[in-house]
Amino acid sequence: MTKKPQLNPLLKLALDLGPLVLFFLVNARLGIFAATAAFMVAVLVALVVSYALIRRLPVMTIVSAVIVLVFGGLTLVLEDETFIKLKPTIIYLLFAGVLFGGLLLRKPLLEIVFDQMFHLTEEGWRKLTIRWAVFFLALAVLNEIVWRTQTTDFWVSFKVFGALPLTFAFAALQYPLLQKYAAPEKDSSS
Repeated sequence: MTKKPQLNPLLKLALDLGPLVLFFLVNARLGIFAATAAFMVAVLVALVVSYALIRRLPVMTIVSAVIVLVFGGLTLVLEDETFIKLKPTIIYLLFAGVLFGGLLLRKPLLEIVFDQMFHLTEEGWRKLTIRWAVFFLALAVLNEIVWRTQTTDFWVSFKVFGALPLTFAFAALQYPLLQKYAAPEKDSSS
C-alpha cells in the first residue's frame, strides 16, 4: 500500500490559517464585506494550492470551503453580515454532529479526519471523538454569544485571537489521552 502524499505541516498551517488571517487584516482596513470577499478568494486559492501539491482534498476542507462560499456569498449578495457570522456556528455544529453520528454508527470518523497522524486504541478514538464533538458544540455556543453581543470588529478579532488559540490549546490538552491510548503501529513488512 502506497502512502498518500502529505503537505509540509508548516505549509498546511499556512493554507489553513492564511485565509482567516487575511480576513482579519482586510476587515481592519476595509470592513466586513471586503474581508468576506477576500476570505472567499483566499479559501479557493488555498484549495487549489493544496490540490496541486497532493492531488486530493480532505473532506473537512471541502465542506468548510463550501460553507464559506455559500455564507460568504449570501453576506455579499444580501449585504448582511449575519451570514458570515453564522458560518462558524454552522461548521462547528456540523463537525459535532458528524462526530457524534460516527460514534452512534461505531465508525471512528475522527481517525479519518486525522489521516493516520495518530494510532489509537478503539477506546482512545471514542474518547477523543467525544471530546472534540463537545468542544465543537462549545465553540458553536461561544460564537453565537460573541457575534450576538459584540461588535463586528470584536467578533472578527475573536475568530483570530479567541477561537483559534482555544482550538490549539484544546488540541494540546489532548496529548495525555493520545499517550494513554496509543496503539502500536501496524508492521507493514509482514
